[in-house]
Amino acid sequence: MSSENEPTTASQPGTPEQPVASAPPAPAKTDAAKASKVLGEAIAQVQRVIVGQEHMVEQLMVALLAKGHCLLEGVPGVAKTLAVRSFATVVGGQFARIQFTPDLVPSDIVGTRIYSAREEKFDIALGPVFVNFVLADEINRAPAKVQSAMLELMAEQQVSIGGHTYPVPQPFIVIATQNPIESEGVYPLPEAQRDRFLLKVDVPYPRGNEEFEILRRMSVKPPTANPVLDPELVAELQELASNVFVHNLVAEYIVRLVLATRTPDEFGMPDLVNVIQIGCSPRATLGLVAAARALALIHGRDYVLPTDVQAVAKDVMSHRLVLGFDALADNITPAQVIERIIAMVPPPTPVWNNQQRSAQPATVPGQG
Repeated sequence: MSSENEPTTASQPGTPEQPVASAPPAPAKTDAAKASKVLGEAIAQVQRVIVGQEHMVEQLMVALLAKGHCLLEGVPGVAKTLAVRSFATVVGGQFARIQFTPDLVPSDIVGTRIYSAREEKFDIALGPVFVNFVLADEINRAPAKVQSAMLELMAEQQVSIGGHTYPVPQPFIVIATQNPIESEGVYPLPEAQRDRFLLKVDVPYPRGNEEFEILRRMSVKPPTANPVLDPELVAELQELASNVFVHNLVAEYIVRLVLATRTPDEFGMPDLVNVIQIGCSPRATLGLVAAARALALIHGRDYVLPTDVQAVAKDVMSHRLVLGFDALADNITPAQVIERIIAMVPPPTPVWNNQQRSAQPATVPGQG
């Protein structure tokens, strides 16, 4: 049942309106409001330390609530590592920073078997990834065999050593950083690993007034962040986010956005056929739903609007696209392609009234 002043959604002509799935009703608006207040306090604590970069901080929270991983890309010195450290302090739980280097080996990350001469048997030494927050600093400096060791960890949230499987603590999130400008001593992330990241956030330089504020703050004792959340509360917030209501027309809009990356000519963009070599995978569809739900909860709503989907689309989809040689020759970026798709694929229109959401409400299951 929906309360007053909640939106229903008007479809585009010819759009089917059958429910895509059924799920329990959305949580009460009071729960969403309380969650939004707590999440706002957590974000504010991070921004006590980080000047500006509001989008990056918000997307870190989106990734946490959506049970996804986040890749931060930016030039050196724009506070990527400091932001992650502050975020981990605010959220609580165990934190580990792994500096990726060319001589790193997989056992340095996940752990290994060690022979005990005294007991004449092998013991398992677990690696540093068995924490709630893993900061993979400069992840593109490690060779492919190390990056591939992260695949099972990120996808299954477990590690296999010596024929045994060891689950990581919950909640669990990998936040990786990389420098986009260096080409020597770096190993580009393979498509399979990029697809494991829910979000890829571009971290820009601070604006002029923000740089002045950075100078002012760092001229005295730098501020520190205080804990606001804990792992148990994070798990509750993740469950609340997974139950945020998604109208089936919003779900269909998400599917159309993803399909437009695979067959752009069917959506009025024939010029993108030779630009896009490989479109977004179904992980992008699930990621858009999960990220939009998380963003809606941060904003105090228990339902997703098309604007939530549009706000997270570039960060969810751009790193999953593989562009062809024509795009590289014309200096076309994946972000520009996603912006074009958002502009061309029409969203459903919210209609505000006092009726129920639907006689048969439809939601999309949360990301597993």
